[in-house]
Amino acid sequence: MTGHQAAEPDLGVLAARILFSVQRELFTRLAEQGFDDIQPRSGAVLAHLRADGIRASELARASGQHKQVIGSLIDSLERLGYVERRPDPADRRAKLIHPTERGLLQMEAAAAIMHTIEARHAKALGKHEYAAFKTALQRVADPPRAARRDSRDAGAEPD
Repeated sequence: MTGHQAAEPDLGVLAARILFSVQRELFTRLAEQGFDDIQPRSGAVLAHLRADGIRASELARASGQHKQVIGSLIDSLERLGYVERRPDPADRRAKLIHPTERGLLQMEAAAAIMHTIEARHAKALGKHEYAAFKTALQRVADPPRAARRDSRDAGAEPD
């Protein structure tokens, strides 16, 4: 750290501001709806949970967290009644993480809250600018996926 502050915040600062702002609103509103026992760190699991179940290794990959962190979060969410481990029908040695009834209710509530947050930002920026912002953010957040998509698009016929 040089002690010199840039005139504009860097990407890390801006990304953190977005994350903390969304998390603060999401988890405050979830708490108001009765889901006051979960913490923002649980989002690493809850944001990627699927109704039909998902492996912990997939949750780790999707969230960018270590498997041990995801395992600890799953343990906590299981104790709170949001998820349960079930055998994977494709591989009985593996487990799938399934939302419980409470977990499904939380997922529905979170999706509605996120829709409201996104709609507000789309209205503030304009739908096209917001869509472009999300596309650019996705490309920065996951460059390998964006590169694969771009290479597929390059072979596609023009519109």
